[in-house]
Amino acid sequence: MKEQEGVLEQIKAKIESGDMDCVKNDLKGQFEKIIGMRNEAIGYIEASLDLKELDNIKVRFLGKKSMLVGMLKQTGKLDAKDRPMFGSMVNEARAVIETAIQEKIAALKAIVSERSVKRETLDITLPGKRISRGKLHPMETVLSDLKEIFRGMGYTVVDGPEIEKTEYVFDMLNTAEGHPARDEGDTFYINDETVLRTQTSSVQIRTMLKKKPPIAVISPGAVYRFDEVDATHSPVFHQCEALVVDKNITFGDLKGTLETFIKRLYGEEVRLRFRPHHFPYTEPSAEVDLSCFKCGGDGCAFCKGEGWIEMLGCGIVHPQVLANCGIDPKVYSGFAFGVGLERITMMRYEIDDMRLLYENDARFLNQF
Repeated sequence: MKEQEGVLEQIKAKIESGDMDCVKNDLKGQFEKIIGMRNEAIGYIEASLDLKELDNIKVRFLGKKSMLVGMLKQTGKLDAKDRPMFGSMVNEARAVIETAIQEKIAALKAIVSERSVKRETLDITLPGKRISRGKLHPMETVLSDLKEIFRGMGYTVVDGPEIEKTEYVFDMLNTAEGHPARDEGDTFYINDETVLRTQTSSVQIRTMLKKKPPIAVISPGAVYRFDEVDATHSPVFHQCEALVVDKNITFGDLKGTLETFIKRLYGEEVRLRFRPHHFPYTEPSAEVDLSCFKCGGDGCAFCKGEGWIEMLGCGIVHPQVLANCGIDPKVYSGFAFGVGLERITMMRYEIDDMRLLYENDARFLNQF
């Protein structure tokens, strides 16, 4: 830095020696401004603690709107003989400030590098860190068990699109125009012909359109409905529906299948209760309740004193639904039922808030 101070040191020496020529021309005043600005810049640079602060200092003292640039614009107002000396003074001050900034940048980077090395140093004598291993989500565990149960009974797992034709979600399932399920307050419409499926029954329609009986399938997957999020509702949840179509299928086959499924999932002591109900796509239809796991049917807080817990809906496939899919209802019959995956998971593990299944809190999931 000292090698670049030649001109400034010369002027300083002339002023201190009383050189009158230097006093007469206005270089003394300009010199004092430049020296003051240079010393101010050096002070800020030496006190700076990070690169961002240094960048601000550079803009302040060397930028387009800095005092140095402003001084250079005033060169034309000086006597012609003073201009070379004045320009040298300004350029030298600029060089001194730039050099100081570069030296400070190098010093700060060295400090950062040293800290990084110390921080990243590996002490091989320390014990290893315990790596947390993941595990299956409780819903995935229940779904896997559900698939295994039905595969053991000869069912095939099928899938279909979540963005579905209104025809497959409603029309072919006997859900006519004006039915509450088709209301925009219950269903996410993309347009008049397309919706986010409200049930996986649409997969059953696709299956019957592609395949001739005998049919035995389950269709697990996500479904969408216009529900507020609370302990028992969500706009996105999961269902698993089952469909069987063959000759001479009766309600007795449906009851036997459900009893086998439920007892394998929850244990032999669980009892089922069928209540008459109505669904557009099955006739007759029923809702199925299970005896409470905690009280065995006596009534407790878990079952709200009822002794029974609502589980699923089911029924014999409506003849018109079979006909819609090109299956002769005079030759074939079938049954169908659908169950919420969240519901059977919550019942299996006695979870009282559906939101816990979605929040991915490790403290909750590590219990399973």
